[in-house]
Amino acid sequence: MTTDFLVIGSGIAGLTFALKVAQDFPDKKITVLTKTTADETNTKYAQGGIAAVWDDEVDHFDKHIEDTLIAGDGLCNPKIVEIVVKEGPERVREIIEWGARFDKDPDGEYALGKEGGHSEFRILHYKDVTGKEMERALVEAVRKKPNIEVLSHWFVVDLITQHHLGYLVMKSTPDVECYGVYALNLHTMQMEKIIAAKTLLATGGNGQIYRTTTNPIIATGDGVAMVYRAKGRIENMEFIQFHPTALYEPNVKGYSFLITEAVRGDGGILRNNKGEAFMDKYDERKDLAPRDIVARAIDSEMKINGTEHVWLDCTHMDKEKFIHHFPNIYEKCKSIGIDVMKQMIPVAPAAHYSCGGIKTDEMGRTTIRNLYAAGECSSTGLHGANRLASNSLLEAMVFAHRCYLDVVEHAADLKVNDRIPDWNAEGTTAPREMILITQSLKELQLLMTDYVGIVRTNTRLERASRRLDLLHEETEQLYQETEVSPQLCQLRNMITVSYLVVKGAQFRKESRGLHFNTDYPYKLELVQNIVL
Repeated sequence: MTTDFLVIGSGIAGLTFALKVAQDFPDKKITVLTKTTADETNTKYAQGGIAAVWDDEVDHFDKHIEDTLIAGDGLCNPKIVEIVVKEGPERVREIIEWGARFDKDPDGEYALGKEGGHSEFRILHYKDVTGKEMERALVEAVRKKPNIEVLSHWFVVDLITQHHLGYLVMKSTPDVECYGVYALNLHTMQMEKIIAAKTLLATGGNGQIYRTTTNPIIATGDGVAMVYRAKGRIENMEFIQFHPTALYEPNVKGYSFLITEAVRGDGGILRNNKGEAFMDKYDERKDLAPRDIVARAIDSEMKINGTEHVWLDCTHMDKEKFIHHFPNIYEKCKSIGIDVMKQMIPVAPAAHYSCGGIKTDEMGRTTIRNLYAAGECSSTGLHGANRLASNSLLEAMVFAHRCYLDVVEHAADLKVNDRIPDWNAEGTTAPREMILITQSLKELQLLMTDYVGIVRTNTRLERASRRLDLLHEETEQLYQETEVSPQLCQLRNMITVSYLVVKGAQFRKESRGLHFNTDYPYKLELVQNIVL
């Protein structure tokens, strides 16, 4: 299969890029690959909203920039922060033009929310399903473009570079190029090569490396792992954001229902098992402190009191307003026997967002030629050591637009390499025991949760590293001997991503933002990115 533009992932970053390119290049073919259905992405699960300076009478760019820099704890790239904040409102207006709806007040003005770390009300939202609404609008717009083909149920296994042409490719190799991908067609279970002039990775996050996450089951870090194997640069993987308030359900494993930060923005109060509001002990901003601070505070209260969760108290809030703003949260709690107007909601931190990822420049270019990255799989320099709430959807749209601008500028370079060999599966056999994969996955998620969570130590990281080495060895042997399956490839990718998280954490001899190591409880004066 040959295409002009190949997009891996169908979230807000991938579809925004595809839509813009399709409009500018009506005679070119854009192919979008997605692991499941087009709308099953991390975007769909984003509840809170999208941050943008909207009411310029009370808010302005400098405030949003300052809030982002403070949350990023010294590691944000100021130039990138300025770009995203200043270009963001125009990108939001575009998606409104494409059909996305955001809540309005009785006067017809957009109802702006406020979340942790923000100094002003600047969060546009649609109920408590903002990401789902934005994804809906994009999917509908993309379907109207005849030159965009969305292929669902395709699993991308590897990027194609000079390595597949018989050349030795190392991290020091200059001008590594991407020619497309090898992908598993899940309809036929056949491996196919897809050749492209330009490829965009918009593969989302990696929350599934932890036992409890707000991410969907597809968030297995595939893009990051593929780029690392292809000798591209990855940075700041130690900064994993744990959302402070995922719904605690003792018998539910894997995906955790998110209780958006906007609930605290509207007045929700965190309380421990004694009913005490505790956030004032940890930060003067109390319940609206940045997520890293709130998550560590909750983790501390749980350890002090020996509990598995804390409480989010919404009983004092206006019922009609709560149901209007958070209908899905209200119904979800009701479905498990919790009346949020009478009972507090049990919450605990869950893996939520990766602030690091594939290193890109200000146009979304990776260190591999003809390969771009946008969205959560990328590390643009915006988030630094901790993401400011509701900045992720904004970043995805801004960088999808910038990737589009770059391909327009280099339209003359749209050439494909037709010398790519077919996938070689010689000597492999069908897997005999799926337990070899499922058990390794359980081990991986358990060790990452217990050893590489919100609070870390050198000893825990060393143990995690040794166990990951063994899992890597066993899984690579399985990969070499058996036919490719999505389960095996996802496990392989998750082990690679976990290795990068652990190595980044070991290299960072300080505590900063989302990375807290009790052996190095203080920040270093020397601020640096950990590039692997």
